[in-house]
Amino acid sequence: MVLEHALLSVVTGQEEDFEAAFDEASAIIAGMPGFGRLTLSRCLERTGTYLLLVEWDRLEDHTVGFRGSPEYQRWRRMLHPFYEPFPVVEHFEQVLTA
Repeated sequence: MVLEHALLSVVTGQEEDFEAAFDEASAIIAGMPGFGRLTLSRCLERTGTYLLLVEWDRLEDHTVGFRGSPEYQRWRRMLHPFYEPFPVVEHFEQVLTA
């Protein structure tokens, strides 16, 4: 399992619209091969900051499969206008649990 991590900075005042758009867009990513699950969390200390975590079976399921798909273009049109600045997306593999 690979964990995608993105810290999303949403344009001030657009948080409610972003959350509604993300709720709709989540169906797009959930239907992709290799998708496991996702969580979107709102930061308590910084308004407009969200943490997106997505579980993928393999790195390529995200970087090649999803990002190379027509569905990603729809996802991008729905969500990318909300970001300022554009988020850095990183991928992690589990090393330890407690």
